[in-house]
Amino acid sequence: MLALGRLGRLGLAAGTAAVLATGLATNAQAATGTLRYFSITGEEFRASNPPDNVCIKLRIRPDLIDNHTNKTVSVYLNADCSLLVVDLEPGRAAAHLGGPRSVRFIG
Repeated sequence: MLALGRLGRLGLAAGTAAVLATGLATNAQAATGTLRYFSITGEEFRASNPPDNVCIKLRIRPDLIDNHTNKTVSVYLNADCSLLVVDLEPGRAAAHLGGPRSVRFIG
C-alpha cells in the first residue's frame, strides 16, 4: 500500500510538471525585436518583443511603421484589429497608411 501511495504522488508530480512546462511554452511565444512607429512630427514610439496573436492598440496614429522584429505584423486601421491595412514582413516599413490604430504579430 505504501508503494502505491508513492506511485500516485510521483504521477501527480509528473503531471503537474507537464502542465507547467506546456503553459510556460505557450506564454513564451513572442516576436523578437522592436516595432518602431512615428508620429507625423517624427516622435518615436516602440513596442519591444511584442506577443504573438494579440491585438495591440498603438499609443498614437502613426505616419510611419517600421518592423524590426522576426515576425510579420498586421497593421489595422481600427483599434480592435478588424480592418486590415497591410502586412509588414520583418525588416519592412510603410508610411502614410491613414493613421492605423492597432497591430497584431502573426505567430
